[in-house]
Amino acid sequence: MKVLHVIASVDPRWGGPVEGVLASSRILFEFGHEAHVLSLDPPDADFLQNMPVPTFAVGVSGRVHHVLRRKIRLLRFAYTPGLAAWLNAHADDYDAVIINGLWNYASSGTWRALRKSGVPYFVFVHGMLDPWFNKRSLVKTSLKRIFWKALERKVLRDARGVLFTCEEERRLARLSFAPYEARELVVGYGTQDIGGDAKAQLAAFHAQAPSVRGRKLILYLSRIDAKKGVDLLIQAFARHAARFPEVDLVIAGPDQNGLQESLEGLARDLKIADRICWPGMLSGEAKWGAFRAADVFALPSHQENFGVAIVEALALHTPVLITNKVNIWREIEADGAGLVVNDDIEGVSAGLARMLALSQDERQSMGEAGRQSFERRYDVRKASLDLIEALGRELQRRSGASLPI
Repeated sequence: MKVLHVIASVDPRWGGPVEGVLASSRILFEFGHEAHVLSLDPPDADFLQNMPVPTFAVGVSGRVHHVLRRKIRLLRFAYTPGLAAWLNAHADDYDAVIINGLWNYASSGTWRALRKSGVPYFVFVHGMLDPWFNKRSLVKTSLKRIFWKALERKVLRDARGVLFTCEEERRLARLSFAPYEARELVVGYGTQDIGGDAKAQLAAFHAQAPSVRGRKLILYLSRIDAKKGVDLLIQAFARHAARFPEVDLVIAGPDQNGLQESLEGLARDLKIADRICWPGMLSGEAKWGAFRAADVFALPSHQENFGVAIVEALALHTPVLITNKVNIWREIEADGAGLVVNDDIEGVSAGLARMLALSQDERQSMGEAGRQSFERRYDVRKASLDLIEALGRELQRRSGASLPI
C-alpha cells in the first residue's frame, strides 16, 4: 500500500503527531509499504534537511516569510496555495491519504482538493477534538465553532474513516462540537523502540545538564506549555524538596510561548530554583539519556491525547506519573506502569510523594511493568501494521477490491 500523510508542519518542536508520522512511515517501508509526507512548511526550512522519509513541503519560501512563520503561529496553519496544486497532480499516486490534525489548512485544504477526486482520505484527529480545549478561551471556541460548521465537520463527514488512538479519545471527540458525523476507527498509536549505547546516552544528557550528574531525578520532557501542568509539578516538588534533598527536577523542552520565565520566577518564589535544571529541548542521544537517568517521568497535563514522551519513558523502564486527563491513563493504570492522579496541586503532590517514596525494587518493578505495557500496546511496529491493516480493510469494504496489506 502507498500512503500519503498530510500534516501542517514536520517541525520536531511540535512533538507527538510529527514523531508519530515519521516513525510509522519508517516502519511501513520495512514491511514493503510506501509512506510519504506532505507538509505546509516552506521548502527551505532547516528542519527539512535529512528527513527520514520522503517529505514534500508546499509552503511559501523566503527568509522573511520563514521568520514571520516562526513568530506568528497562525501563519504555520493558514492558507497555503501550493497544497491543492500538489494534491491535484499527485494524489492519484496513493492508495490512501491521511490528514493529521484539524483546525488548519492541511485538513480543510486537503478536503477541498480530494472531496470530488475519488481518492480516499482518512483523518487522524490526534486529540484535537477534546472538549477540554473549549474551556480555555471563549473567543477561540467561538471561532472554532464557526470553522467547524463551515469546514471541519465536512472534513470528518466525508472521510473514509476518522482515526482515534484509544477509546477515551473517541468518546471525548463526540462531546466537542455539533453536528458530529464520522465513521470512527480506533487504530492505536505508538512510537519506536529505543536502543543504543546507554552509557553514551547518559553522557550526552549530562553534557547538556551537568549540574544533575549523580542526583536522583524527576524528569519533565515535553513542550513548556500551560496545558502540560508544569506549574503544578513545580509546586508539588516544592512541597517535598526538603524531605528528599537528593532529588532534583529537570524541566526539558522547547519554550514556544514564553512561559519559562514566569515558571522560573515561581521556582524562585518557592525557594527551589537551585533544585531545577532547565536544559532546553533535548533530542537524540541526550533525550534517551534523560529518560535513563530519571527515577520518575512526570507529565501532569490538563489535556493529553496520547503523550509520546510517556510511551518513550515506558520503553526505557522509567515509571511514569500522569494525570487522568491523559487519554491513555486507564491503560497505564491497568498495566501497573505508573501512578495516575487528578490534574490539581493536591493530586500531583500526593502522587509525587508516593513515587519518591518507592523503594528501588518497587521502582524497578514498576519500570518493568511499563516496558511490558510498551511492548504489548505502544510499539510503533505493531501500531503501524495495525493501521495499515485497518486502512486496507476499510478500503476493501467500500470498493470490494483487494488491496495489499
